Amino acid sequence: MVRRLRGPAEDSEERHGNVLLPRPDVSPFRQVARRLLAAVGVLCLTVLLVYLDRAGYADDADNDVSFMDCVYYTTVTLSTTGYGDIAPVTDSARLVNTLLVTPLRVLFLIILIGTTLEALTDRTRQQWRLSRWRSALRDHTVVVGFGTKGRSATQTLLSTGTGRNQIVVIDPHQFAVKAANAEGFAGIEGDGTRSEVLVRAEVQRAKQIVIAPQRDDTSVLVTLTARQLNPRIKIVAAVREEENAPLLRQSGADAVITSASAAGRLLGLAMLSPYASTVMEDLIQQGTGLDLKERPVTKAEAGHSPRECADLVVSVVRGHRILAFDDPEAATLQLTDRVVVIHRATPTMREPDGRRGEFR
Repeated sequence: MVRRLRGPAEDSEERHGNVLLPRPDVSPFRQVARRLLAAVGVLCLTVLLVYLDRAGYADDADNDVSFMDCVYYTTVTLSTTGYGDIAPVTDSARLVNTLLVTPLRVLFLIILIGTTLEALTDRTRQQWRLSRWRSALRDHTVVVGFGTKGRSATQTLLSTGTGRNQIVVIDPHQFAVKAANAEGFAGIEGDGTRSEVLVRAEVQRAKQIVIAPQRDDTSVLVTLTARQLNPRIKIVAAVREEENAPLLRQSGADAVITSASAAGRLLGLAMLSPYASTVMEDLIQQGTGLDLKERPVTKAEAGHSPRECADLVVSVVRGHRILAFDDPEAATLQLTDRVVVIHRATPTMREPDGRRGEFR
């Protein structure tokens, strides 16, 4: 049995595991302006209703209801002041007051106390959004850790066509979760080693998980927990030290990236061949220049040599083995093979606001 290490988020149980969905950032001034415009709209509509039926009202002053009298009557009626000097006297005017003016009065009051009402209903609205979000979430990607590695992983996912609403970020630090929200991702503030936090991210229904925390032992614990919750999930994990990579693979990770050694190799390559390092940087940065891509072998390619493919084949994946393009076993492609190729990056379609699949 692996003993679970205490995570940073356990120091704040009240915030632990909270799901934060991105929401539009509206300034207080705009909120007040919207409410004022709505209140003016209700006022104008009520004045119009009273003015069109002004013959059904009686004025104690001169028995003549003018437009200004309609504005005055509407103001004191919607504000529930009700002096009684102007009143509906015909059946039609009283019916209009009952069916239309009274509901407008209620709406007017709701708009005026909108700030208080919004505070009271915010929790209910948030619970409704969470319920709808969870019910629609399928085959998504969970990113544990929104540091440099986690951010780069999300940017790569976006560049390959993954929607923002298909990415869920888990991080123990509140500022990181807020940063994820600002970029349009759902975020959970909590310790990714805890099963209840991963369940809140719907790991059991996720397609893949990217594990990029600050500590290698945290990566191992998250991998073990995620694999237990979802035996079919694809796990890609990052470690700082290369000696910990075998432990992560034994824990259930499908792919392990050693960040320290990978960066060191790029540094060494840059010293030996600056242009080659530039090409490598371009290959691992999706969406620009040249891209590395893994794809299945097409029917037209099956039975042919990798050299005959339209894309430049780097390696052939057969079963769980990776074969070099010039390996004798890979001389003839099979329909069940997958190939890793280099091809020109294709710009992905974006929404008019520059984002894909953002929460509305």
